[in-house]
Amino acid sequence: MSKARFAKAYIKSMRLYYAFITGIAGWIGVSFYYWHRPELFTWWRSALILVLLFLSWGVNQIINDYLGLPEDRINAPNRPMVTGELLPGWAMGTSIALLLLVGLVSWWLNPWSVAPVVLGVLLNVVYEYAKAWSLWGNVVFGLSIAMCTVYGFLAGGPMVTPLVTSNRISAFLLVALMNSLMTFYTYFKDFEGDRLAGKRTFVVRHGLRASRWAGLVGAFLPTLAFAVFHFTGWLPLTDVLFMRDFLFCAVITVFLQLWTAVLFFRYPEGERTYFSLATNIRACVAGQITIIAIFNGTLALYLLTASYVFIGFLFNLYKDARA
Repeated sequence: MSKARFAKAYIKSMRLYYAFITGIAGWIGVSFYYWHRPELFTWWRSALILVLLFLSWGVNQIINDYLGLPEDRINAPNRPMVTGELLPGWAMGTSIALLLLVGLVSWWLNPWSVAPVVLGVLLNVVYEYAKAWSLWGNVVFGLSIAMCTVYGFLAGGPMVTPLVTSNRISAFLLVALMNSLMTFYTYFKDFEGDRLAGKRTFVVRHGLRASRWAGLVGAFLPTLAFAVFHFTGWLPLTDVLFMRDFLFCAVITVFLQLWTAVLFFRYPEGERTYFSLATNIRACVAGQITIIAIFNGTLALYLLTASYVFIGFLFNLYKDARA
């Protein structure tokens, strides 16, 4: 296999339209850090962290594809690793090498930031097996993405004290919840393959009918969770100057979350299920950006616009629902 062909197949398998999820999740941590320590902000460190965060999705996706080959042969028979276009051994070797590079760079940024890298990879591996236990797969996935938020905070600069506060815990839990919900909807398109491969996801265990209604109820959970964290004082709106930007991002998020639930309720199977993923990803990313809007409304508006456009652009490059 030529290097160019391998690189093309590897990048295709990374499915980078999802990378905004890890990128924005990590940027929440960066925003928290520089909100507390604005004097330590440097553009080069921020840019480097963002590159690592976006890269993390694709690298871990290769590992996920390798572990999920049995169900992918049914759900996505045209994926490069299933067709043989991407050799599993070479792909895993490349991913491990990239993870080691991420670890070395993270150690240089702040040795403590290596911990969420390791935990994130381990949780990604556990996730493939946790899918067999209904909602536990969703919980594990949500926690793995929340590690990006921890990473962004720790990689921002020297350790701060206190490390754990109520607003950081709230942000961590919200990221985990939104990503658990996001991956719940993805199981609709994988229903048949998961069932035949013995992956007892919630959708497989309870069927499409019950799962459609569960998806509608679940769409309200992030908003309810934020309301609880806010009104208990755990995650207050700190700057009234950002209130308008926050409310705009929040309204867009709630609309996208509800529309996602409606789409999967109406199209729980078939090709439309696959194409509903773009709205699902946008809803999750918008929710994460809304957390950033608490501290930096202007940045949040830029991120919301850019992510919405580029998620659609990248997703449209993947027109094969079976890949």
